[in-house]
Amino acid sequence: MVSGTIRYWAAAKEAAGTAEEPYEATTLAEALEAARAGRPGDDRLARVLERSSFLVDERPVGSRPHAEVFLTQGGVVEVLPPFAGG
Repeated sequence: MVSGTIRYWAAAKEAAGTAEEPYEATTLAEALEAARAGRPGDDRLARVLERSSFLVDERPVGSRPHAEVFLTQGGVVEVLPPFAGG
């Protein structure tokens, strides 16, 4: 397990109630599950995460399964919800 930071942008920041928070996880799937579990009874963040794109250490995750995206010590996960406009 490694430690790092999840950064939330736009609607994800609002749903999470914070701009960033630490993670301790091995994969992106584990980090996102911990973020969801940390908000029992509030599914706003879970709904935003379903629609979001992710960067891990500045690299796009794309369509890779989140359980196959391994995190690095001191790494950063960026949560990018869909943006309106251009």
